[in-house]
Amino acid sequence: MNELSNNERVLLEGANWKELRFYQKSETLYQMTFVFCERFLPKHGDRTVDQMVQAARSGKQNIIEGSEDGKTSTEMELKLLNVARSSIHELREDFKDYLLSRQLSLWDKQHPRYQKMHDFTKAHNRLADYEPFFKRWNDEEMANTGYTMCCQIDVMMNGYLATLEDRFRKEGGMKERMYRVRTGFRAEQDRKMKEMETTIRLQELRIKELEDELKRMRERKGEE
Repeated sequence: MNELSNNERVLLEGANWKELRFYQKSETLYQMTFVFCERFLPKHGDRTVDQMVQAARSGKQNIIEGSEDGKTSTEMELKLLNVARSSIHELREDFKDYLLSRQLSLWDKQHPRYQKMHDFTKAHNRLADYEPFFKRWNDEEMANTGYTMCCQIDVMMNGYLATLEDRFRKEGGMKERMYRVRTGFRAEQDRKMKEMETTIRLQELRIKELEDELKRMRERKGEE
């Protein structure tokens, strides 16, 4: 069976969110945030814990929902992925606030440990790569790692969103795709009908030719 072209589809071929690098990193970030809060923030009486865990969870969950909804609505996918980005931004600021409020270093490019940490987080997305460090890193190391991961997720999502926006401009939304499919189906039916009409006319002409030939044969036989 031939695959449908974009103009023949109503439902889009949504991305496999499990394979999206920014989803993988966001899932790891959620688990790391949970451990960070358990280790370094009060278990009771501090709303920051709930805010950070919820922001991390919202980031990864809205990527999943956005990718699934993208099969029917690019517009909805764009909205949900932007919600995910906002949640990641919120989490990034929480990590930053934690560091600054405790007079810990926010590692920038001049910090001696920045480049190694940056290279590691850029090259690794999956939980298994980070989990061995969850109990070993101190709060400054873990908060800077979380902050950097948030920045990297944002960059990757920006690129992905630009691609989706370009597709939306070119292909439109659900209504436009349904219209193209309907009109494409009708055009195909009209084409097939014209082909059948042409075939019938040719067959009628051929039948008339055979009838004339048969009539001539009978006339020649009568003359004999």
